[in-house]
Amino acid sequence: MPFSVFAIVLFAAALHAGWNAAVKLGSDKTAASILVAASAAAIAAAVLPFLSLPQAPSWPFIAASALIHVAYFLLVGRAYHAGDMGQTYPLMRGTAPLVVAFVGTLFLGEPLTEGGAVGIFLICFGVLGMALGSRRGQARGIAYALVNALVIASYTLVDGLGVRNSGAPAAYTLWVFLLTGLPLGAYMAVRSRGAFKDQTVATLWRPLLGGAASLLSYSLVLWAMTQASIPLVAALRETAILFGAAISILVFKENARPIRMAAACMIAAGATAMRVK
Repeated sequence: MPFSVFAIVLFAAALHAGWNAAVKLGSDKTAASILVAASAAAIAAAVLPFLSLPQAPSWPFIAASALIHVAYFLLVGRAYHAGDMGQTYPLMRGTAPLVVAFVGTLFLGEPLTEGGAVGIFLICFGVLGMALGSRRGQARGIAYALVNALVIASYTLVDGLGVRNSGAPAAYTLWVFLLTGLPLGAYMAVRSRGAFKDQTVATLWRPLLGGAASLLSYSLVLWAMTQASIPLVAALRETAILFGAAISILVFKENARPIRMAAACMIAAGATAMRVK
């Protein structure tokens, strides 16, 4: 993986942890997650007129990805309602790359280098170690997180293939977010009509900034998948848990347990190993 791609994916991981923190700050986690998606859709709608359309072969992937992303945003909210972020976030992000690596290697013809394989397993077991080192959450929160891990793996594989057929990574990503945000916004309008009205100048920055971070983060990841192996990019993206750990300590004032610190070091080692051929 070229260093430029490596660095860009790390930046995308930091953005991802940031918008998840914005969701965690909301009193209604599901509403906060949907507002992030709706904000990203609004940004996409403003930018898309200036971009060319993705090529025809990618449109089935765009449609499938949008449907999967709807489930993803809903499950993010449910997971944070039912369990602790310090446990559900690592489970969601740490389990997905194992599925992506398995499918990518066996069915997509993307074999891993020795360094890549070591890096993937270090990162995955590191983030799972972060979960074990967190305060025990409710069983429902863990269940939501594991189900969402499968959802994450699904849209990662769909988009990894779709963006390669698009000829326009940026436009592909914006269409996915637009088609994701429209039904979620409609759902929120029916579920809680006051969710948008309740946003004040003091709180509106959260979904807007979260939407921008989510959109930019995933755009960078999909671009990276056109430059490097899908399983490697998917695993490297999960270094977001390092940034999430920092946020949990500095913003949410959570205790840093030794097992979580050890797991963080394992993730960093995994990220380094992925640079080894």
